[in-house]
Amino acid sequence: MLNEIFVSVLRSAGTPLAVLLLLLAGDTFGSDEFKQHIPADGYFQEALNREAEADSVPDSEASGRAARLMSQSAAPGSVSTTDQARQLLKKNYFVEARSVGTQPETDPPKYVRTLSKTGIPAFSELDWLDFNADFRLRYEYRDDDVRRPVAVLDEPFLLRTRAYIGVHDILDPFRFVIEYEDAQRENSQFPRDDRDINEYEFIQAYGELYFDDALGEDRPLRFQVGRMAMEYVDRRLVARNEWRNTTNNFQGFRAILGQQQNDWQLDILALQPVERLLVRPDRQDEQRWFWGAIGNWRRWSEIITLQPYYLILNQDGDSSRPERDIHTMGLRGYGILSDTGFDYDAGFIFQTGNHAGQSVSAFGMTSEIGYSFDQPWKPRLSAFFGYASGDKDPLDNSRERFDRLFGFARPWSASDYIIFENLIAPKTRLEFQPHQKVRVDTGYSAYWLASDTDSFANASLRDPTGQSGSFMGHEIDARLRVKARDHIDVTLGYSHFIPGEFTRNTGKPDDTDFFYVETTIRLLK
Repeated sequence: MLNEIFVSVLRSAGTPLAVLLLLLAGDTFGSDEFKQHIPADGYFQEALNREAEADSVPDSEASGRAARLMSQSAAPGSVSTTDQARQLLKKNYFVEARSVGTQPETDPPKYVRTLSKTGIPAFSELDWLDFNADFRLRYEYRDDDVRRPVAVLDEPFLLRTRAYIGVHDILDPFRFVIEYEDAQRENSQFPRDDRDINEYEFIQAYGELYFDDALGEDRPLRFQVGRMAMEYVDRRLVARNEWRNTTNNFQGFRAILGQQQNDWQLDILALQPVERLLVRPDRQDEQRWFWGAIGNWRRWSEIITLQPYYLILNQDGDSSRPERDIHTMGLRGYGILSDTGFDYDAGFIFQTGNHAGQSVSAFGMTSEIGYSFDQPWKPRLSAFFGYASGDKDPLDNSRERFDRLFGFARPWSASDYIIFENLIAPKTRLEFQPHQKVRVDTGYSAYWLASDTDSFANASLRDPTGQSGSFMGHEIDARLRVKARDHIDVTLGYSHFIPGEFTRNTGKPDDTDFFYVETTIRLLK
């Protein structure tokens, strides 16, 4: 509905008025008339406060509080108090990484709400139903985008509407999830593509068998079948790709042993990627299978979470694409070094197999160290280095180019130019929060080809002789994120890319500018 309203304004009044509508969306949709039907909801912040408080309480004190709660439960009607006591005695081993852009989307997604926790009296008993809808509108100003075949100014509007319904507990062990997405693009000079357009599609539709405590106390076992979207590890190999207008998803089977707060967890995947078909119903890719086992070990030390994984991508060859069998083995470790202010994140990835008859031997790695200052604005300064090998000789029998599988492009590049293939990328970044509802981050990045005979993939540039150099360019960027209302987020971002010798010598000599304004509106706060 909101997509159609905005498109009508854009087509009738043009770009300037549409941009003004985007900037004023916070006031428009945050008005009293709009808000009176959506009561205030402080539940989620209160829950976070309670969790932080519980984490800071010594085990002995927690046990004492639990005992007091258990004794109170002897009174009639105090079942909820007993539940509180049991929850207090459960240890949560999960630690979220502080590294930039590596936090996987939650399950269910962050915009979803359990209806009983919305503060709406009519929904107070619906603790078994998850629901919400959101609308995201992004205006982009792209001058000389290196991904495009010609250097022109493009000013597209990207519109995305999502809705989610999830049923749990009431029908256990059976549960199900449905998530709908409508992704559209207006006002662009370039042909329609599946990065931006996927109209009226179910991106998730799966059934689940959920067995609580099947693997021990508070350690469930889950079996899922159907269409699903997920993110794993640091999102560099498997991601929904939240920045992009369309979503990566799969169809098949998934087993989940344990859950996020447990000391260990194992996910097992047997999936086929879903092909996005713009305006026709999406379909699973019958020629590709994606297998995986992804672990989390959180108990070994308080300062490290270990994530080992093994992924396999099988692709049958045909006239349009090669036969591939790519095996990916990786280990990631991240953590927070107690009260020092330092945090770290490091991952090492090896790939073997075959690609169109070539033997695959590739390597990738990432490392980041950050320091959070004990200051009111919560500044964090970080340094990052990423590497992905490139192919040395396209005519020999070996292939050294790393394959990013289904990973994201941001935050490799704020302009969305760089992917995790044939890459050397040092970066530095500063983040701070000058107000409870305002976050700012800015950074500098530089990019080289790991192999000067391999390609700069997103720009479709390659010199197989290696005579054009290896420096792709460097980029500066800044972003401002504001929580304009309880249910409205506004983001403004800018990045400037300066091409290096390789990019200039192979046909893209101009600097590029990218500016955007993004507004996200949720139905329920």
